[in-house]
Amino acid sequence: MSNVTANAATSAALIVLRGINKDLGVAQQQVSSGFRVQNASDSPTYWSMANTMRSDQSSLSTINDALGLGSSKVDTASTAMDSVVSLLTKIQSKLVSASEAGTNKDAVNSDIQQLKDQLQAVTQSAAFSSENWLYNTGEQPSTQQSVISNFTRGAGGQISLTTIGYDSSQTLMIDTFDPSRGLLTKNVDASALGASGSSSTPRNYYLLAADAGTPPAGGTEIAISSTTTDAQLTDMLNVTNSLLKSATTAASTLGMMKSNIDDQSNYISKLSDTIKSSVGDLVDTNMEEASVRQSALQTAQQMGVQALSIANSMASKVLIILQSK
Repeated sequence: MSNVTANAATSAALIVLRGINKDLGVAQQQVSSGFRVQNASDSPTYWSMANTMRSDQSSLSTINDALGLGSSKVDTASTAMDSVVSLLTKIQSKLVSASEAGTNKDAVNSDIQQLKDQLQAVTQSAAFSSENWLYNTGEQPSTQQSVISNFTRGAGGQISLTTIGYDSSQTLMIDTFDPSRGLLTKNVDASALGASGSSSTPRNYYLLAADAGTPPAGGTEIAISSTTTDAQLTDMLNVTNSLLKSATTAASTLGMMKSNIDDQSNYISKLSDTIKSSVGDLVDTNMEEASVRQSALQTAQQMGVQALSIANSMASKVLIILQSK
């Protein structure tokens, strides 16, 4: 029997409609925002995991920027070192040509001086972000370079940074404060290289005079003239060859560091993409599923409204019948 003041059918239809409206609101919010877990109240576990992973992704982005900056520094130094190796090779060739009988040594020396001027210019211009790994004017050169390459998160949530290090004293070519620290400005003992000579007395040679022409003490500049003897020329050739080997080794080490940075940068990019995808799996809305659900709930909502209307109309008809009696 229907009760006008408390219609069970109307109440049931209203309860169902309220539930449909609530579910529809959730579905619409998920579709509009793109998140099925937007707040901690939606799913505390997934929300917490997603926030931690987003933090890691942000850190990886910063590390990738640091790798890009480090790569630029290494690129600058590596390009300059390639030029240094090339110029030293040319100087060595000039010294070899000067060994030929009848060669105009003064003319050859003019070519060597031009190559040395280029060495000076290359090393001074090898600066990036106020850092020059080839040229130093300070009392204490910064030789321990490092680039942040990654971070690890421990079981307790603690973070540890990892770096790619490089000893840039290997690439220090010119040191105006202390010429003995620069590869091209220091004295090299030709006798220690097994070069020919009548005495075991040190025969020191240097290639460039640092600090506006100030030579290192106790050394002879690698420069030739018509009075240069064959023994002196041999010493200069051996010293230049030693400098070339050291410069080639330094350039090779820089190339290896550049390769390591590029590999790490690629890895960080892929790892960041993986984390982004994982966060999406945790909290993002499945748009196809949500759209179908939204359409179904909208249909159910329309049916619920019709059911409530029918229930209300039935109560009205009962009321009319009671009033007619």
